[in-house]
Amino acid sequence: MGLHNDAGICKIYCNRQHKCLWYTFDGEVHAVTAKALTGYLRELKFEKCDRRGKEVYKLLATLEADRLYVLESGHDTHFAKGLMSAVASLTPQQLQQPITIQPQPGTDDKVLFCRVFVGAELVMAHYDERTDFRAVAKRVIALVKGHDW
Repeated sequence: MGLHNDAGICKIYCNRQHKCLWYTFDGEVHAVTAKALTGYLRELKFEKCDRRGKEVYKLLATLEADRLYVLESGHDTHFAKGLMSAVASLTPQQLQQPITIQPQPGTDDKVLFCRVFVGAELVMAHYDERTDFRAVAKRVIALVKGHDW
């Protein structure tokens, strides 16, 4: 509401490809300097797209804050797995509150993790190579869609 410089949806790419944790792209890369994003989780979905001549799947998480933000991550990255695992552990009541998503660098300069908070509480959600992420993804998508916003 009111006057501002930003309009429309802001897409944020969550990977360390450009020597930052997350960034926007409008023909050139702009590092996002904010350490976290807080908003209402409105949608989680997977999208097939073409990147560098290859067909890939991306996880898209839409958060409503001062505007809509779409976080994009590879579907099988630690960022995506951490986000899905954390959201899968939340109750519908918790998802009615704003959540905070924070990228967390790994020790390898290519790894990016995702930390999720509800209020000031870090959501602890563990996963490993045996985790069935298809089942987790279905649960998360249904959980987020199940809300009557």
